[in-house]
Parts: sequence; C-alpha cells; structure tokens
Amino acid sequence: MAQVLVIADDLTGSNATGALYARLGLRAVTVGALAQVERYADRVDVLVVNTASRHWTPARAYAAVRDAATTAGAAPLIVKRVDTTLRGNPGGELDALLDVLAAREPAAGIRTLAVPAFPDAGRTTVGGLHLVDGVPLTRTPVARDPFDPVRHSRVAAVLGAQTRRSTGELALDVVERGPEAVVAALRESPADIVVCDATENAHLRTVAVAAARLAAADRTRWVALDSGPFGAALAGELGLRPAGGAPARILAVVGSVTDRTRAQLARTETALGARWADLDPAAPDPGAVLDRLRAAAGEGATVLGVRVAAGPTPTATGTGPDPRAAARILRALAEIARRAVDELGPGGLYASGGDVAAAVTSALGADGFAIETEVLPLAIAGHLVGGPHDGLLFATKGGLIGGPDAARDCLEHLRAACTRHALGPTLSTT
Repeated sequence: MAQVLVIADDLTGSNATGALYARLGLRAVTVGALAQVERYADRVDVLVVNTASRHWTPARAYAAVRDAATTAGAAPLIVKRVDTTLRGNPGGELDALLDVLAAREPAAGIRTLAVPAFPDAGRTTVGGLHLVDGVPLTRTPVARDPFDPVRHSRVAAVLGAQTRRSTGELALDVVERGPEAVVAALRESPADIVVCDATENAHLRTVAVAAARLAAADRTRWVALDSGPFGAALAGELGLRPAGGAPARILAVVGSVTDRTRAQLARTETALGARWADLDPAAPDPGAVLDRLRAAAGEGATVLGVRVAAGPTPTATGTGPDPRAAARILRALAEIARRAVDELGPGGLYASGGDVAAAVTSALGADGFAIETEVLPLAIAGHLVGGPHDGLLFATKGGLIGGPDAARDCLEHLRAACTRHALGPTLSTT
C-alpha cells in the first residue's frame, strides 16, 4: 500500500510534487490511466495520479478524481494537489476525494488543511489571500487565463465557490506563535476545510507539526490540499516511511563558522528537523559531541550533524589564528565522523569544507571518492571507494558555497540516494 496518495490535475505539477516526496527518501511515481493506478498502488511509497482535469467541466473533473481515489485505495495520507495559482476545479475535486474517503472510512474524523503556499516559488498566503510574488491572484495574469480565470484572491472564496464543505481560516499571526497555538486554533475551528496562512517553509512545517500532533492525540484524519511542499512536510511529520523501513540516517560534519554556513544549517533544522551538536573550538571534546549525537539518534532524528560552535577563534599570539588550534579542531571532527559512522551506521555522510572532507575521508580509511553527480555548483555527491566503508554515500560542499538551501539540498539528495540504494529497482512491470 502506498504511504501517500496524491491526486493532481496536470502532469508537470504531478511530477514536481512527486520530486518533493522523493527528496524525503520516499519512492514516488506518477501515473495517469486507472489501469496504471491499480498496477502501482501497492508498489511505491507515493502514488501521484494525474487526472489531467484542470480545464475540464466540474462534473467531469469530479468523476475523474472520484474514480482515481476509488481505484488507488487507502493510504495513510491523501493529498489533493492544486495549481500554485488555484486554477481549475480545486474545490470540486477535493469534494470528490473527500466523498470517497468518507464512504470508505465512515467513522473517521476527516478534515482538510488547505495550505497552497509554495514559498520557494513565490506563492504565499497572507490574511487568507493567495499571492504570487506578493501580488494578489486577481491582479496577476491568471485572472485573465483564457481557460480558467481565477476570480478571487481569497483561498476560501475560490474553494467555497465549488465545495459543499465549510471553510475557515488560520491567520499568519497564529502560525507565527508555533505548533501549540496552531493546535489550539484547529481544535477550536468547526470548519471542514481550514485555509492556513504561510509565507515561508518554516510556516509549512509548523502547521504540519500541529496536524501530526492532532492526528495522534485526537485521531484526526487529515487530508491536505496544497501545491506540493505542505503535503511533503506533513508526510514527514506523520512519520511516513519508505516501504523498506525507516529512512536512512544521514551524518553531517561541518567545520565552517561563517554566517552563510550558520544560515544554511538553520534552514536544515526547519526543513529537515536536523539535530546539530556543537564542538567547542577552544576545548574540542569528541566524546561529548558523540554523546549528543547518540541522544538525538535515540530520539528518532534522522539527520544528525556536528558543527563548530560560534565563538572567538583561538589565537597563537593574540594577532592571528592559531594553526595548532585549527588542527586540533580538524582532528576532533575527523574522530567524531569515524566513531559516529561506526556506532550510528548512517547511510550517507555529508562534509562541508575541503579540509574537513579530506580529513573525514582519511579517518574512514577510504582510498578516495567516486563522483556521481553535481548537486549544485561545487557540491558533489558520490560514494567512498576502498577501506572498511567502501560504497558509503558521500556528499561534499565548499563552506562558502550556495544559498540558504544549499546544505538542505545536499542532505536531501543523500537521503533520496540512500532510499534508491536500499530499495533497488522495484518498479519493473515484468
């Protein structure tokens, strides 16, 4: 059985959404015909069904989604993927999906979280209004779309014109206060569909964390209506795992202490739930860092990392960096990597900074690094060759390279590669 069923209304959106789940380490496939839906429903982690119904009449679109949902069967998470500018039949298609789910699970407390924001693509929701690069929908070209002009900027109005379900809104200031505030607001709201404001990826995760808590505490059966990233965030918070078992653990070793690196690592915390243990540059203690990594692993974290704590750089004369202190830090990072790989068994390893990558490779007894792909400029992925950890997936990035999402992209690439490596080619139809 698929862990996630996504029903989308066009092919490019289907594939782009499937890619977001693949970055979580889940095996995703996009299909169209009902025969293909039936064939792959039990063979993948994420089944993305493209009904190609964006420009169809409401009745025809409803029937297409109803048939797809019926054929696909049950899944722990069901997502109605909608256009990032809300074109098409989002409300009617949501009704079709909910009608099928209600008939299949009559006792379930089914509710929908409508979170169409896609911050990385410039789509945000503020005060219930959906914006494209800060401009309300009705002031963008989609208001003049020759097939499906969007007549409302308010998400609840777009959905309300098509759905039989009640709608409510969750304001940005509530989301900003964190998961507990969102939990309280969702419990208080009587609406079948709650439209959530979001302007950044951290907001998507906040709502997802709150939804997961309500699913566990109140047994709420959530359906997501989104343009891609919220459904993926919710899948992660619900703990959905590849069919082959728990997602692979990723270990990261970072030596850079620049502001750019700090911003990149902060993004991994909000996007991936990464847990970082700080190494004191003045008195590096590998044992203390390993204790924190073990504790984070015991709590279920799948992205673990060590970084050099911010603080004054040790000096030799009071006028410049102490090369002996830098060497001690590098040796400590390499020892931590060696012991953590042995004890925690990560499926992938990420090293930031050329000196760090070289020290870690040496500490692991590898002969070298087999290059497979470029994740982004000066960020390379492949695997170690030779030594006791031959074949360990490995990614390296220059410490000053990339924008805020560079470290996240490298870690997500490793996680997806680990899943492909573990599961192997399971999609053959022969």
